[in-house]
Amino acid sequence: MRSEAGRGDAGAATTGTRAAISMSVPDATLHGMDEQEFMRGRVYGADHDDAGPRPGRAYAELVGGPLDGLLLDVTGRAGRVPGEQVALVTEMGRYGPGGRALYVPRPPDGRRYDWRGDAP
Repeated sequence: MRSEAGRGDAGAATTGTRAAISMSVPDATLHGMDEQEFMRGRVYGADHDDAGPRPGRAYAELVGGPLDGLLLDVTGRAGRVPGEQVALVTEMGRYGPGGRALYVPRPPDGRRYDWRGDAP
């Protein structure tokens, strides 16, 4: 029996003289995508296996910088100071592991947060 990569089949199958290991669904998703495309629509800080938005939560899109395209959970942030900057830990910014990407809400509604730079 032959296993096709990307179908989500578990285990390995023999193809000729070599064993082919099937890919998981996330691996198949990466095929032909760059890292930014793969991250788009995923929630910052969420578990990699379940990184999609959840019902009943409010999200803002991160625009620009190393976290471009990720969603930021802003549920319960209504009482915060308008325009307040957030510093999000990421290893993909200028300062590598432990660095932070700085984002500020875009007026008028804060549904997008614009990148302002990186910090150590």
